Amino acid sequence: MLADAPLESAALKAGTPPKRASSRLPRLLDEAAHAFALRGYAAASVREIVGPVGMLPGSLYCHFATKEALLVAVYTEGVVRIGAAVDAAVADLDEPWQRLEAACVAHLSSLLDQTDYSQVVIRVRPSDAPAAEAELIALRDSYEKRFARLVAALPLARPTDRTLLRLMLVGALNWSQTWYREERGTSPAKIARRFVGLLKANLAASVKEHA
Repeated sequence: MLADAPLESAALKAGTPPKRASSRLPRLLDEAAHAFALRGYAAASVREIVGPVGMLPGSLYCHFATKEALLVAVYTEGVVRIGAAVDAAVADLDEPWQRLEAACVAHLSSLLDQTDYSQVVIRVRPSDAPAAEAELIALRDSYEKRFARLVAALPLARPTDRTLLRLMLVGALNWSQTWYREERGTSPAKIARRFVGLLKANLAASVKEHA
């Protein structure tokens, strides 16, 4: 369950007076995350989101000015949760490749945990909600700055395009949710370590060649 304070902040950001924040707000976010993850942003109706909370459709706008603002709040919570997992994973590590591996393990484990919030982050594209597109892109970019810093710290050969390396790695991690099957016995952590291991084996060789 989400903490009341962050949810009140999300409601305030959407232009809602403090007195309208209620104890039903965490449940509202949970139901919205479930609907967006299950049906996608466009197909999820306000009625199906508020119904399980015991609210009428119009009551949503006592908490959020628009459906897009509700999506931003859900997306924000998802990004915060994944970001916290990555930050905790690298906190006690110093070696650049170890830090990147730990971040990738935390990132992929969070995405494949099948929680509604993580599924919203990975499945809902900013372009799905044009009115909120800029905010969603900003949230995504703020999260991916972690990986930009981690890749920037790697001991790589000078010609390596670190931006493309980051995009390739994060893209591969994100795409795994389309083919990953838990019953195959390969854990998200093992997949992430193998991804980074492949990069390290090839890029470390590249560093030696340019030494």
